Amino acid sequence: MESVYSKRIRAGKRRTYFFDVRATRGNDYYITITESRKKFNEDGYDRHKIFLYKEDFNKFLKALTEAVDYVKTDLMPDFDFDAYNHDQASENEGEPEEATVPDVAIATPVGSSPIIPVAAETASAAPSASEEVDKW
Repeated sequence: MESVYSKRIRAGKRRTYFFDVRATRGNDYYITITESRKKFNEDGYDRHKIFLYKEDFNKFLKALTEAVDYVKTDLMPDFDFDAYNHDQASENEGEPEEATVPDVAIATPVGSSPIIPVAAETASAAPSASEEVDKW
């Protein structure tokens, strides 16, 4: 299964999300969403993976958007979710990194239509020397 697109979202010191578009042998596409968490008292990572197939993209996007909107508007209307957008801060080396709460956005490869909701925070494609990321 070939990966044709990948997006990594760092969420705090121990948690990383991966959004990967993969191709099947028959030129069909699906998305894997992986949460990778560094184990607290030992080496290695715990991983949880979701496979999202094209026939479910719209339902998934709608349900995720509704859930996020419900939290933002009904449960926590006074909370400043934008305070957790660290797009520029995470790109500046040497600044301390803080835990983030993902906002819904659309990752769109150049020349194609939207694929899947992803967190608004972006990280550089190559991990820095001090950053430990294990993606099998």
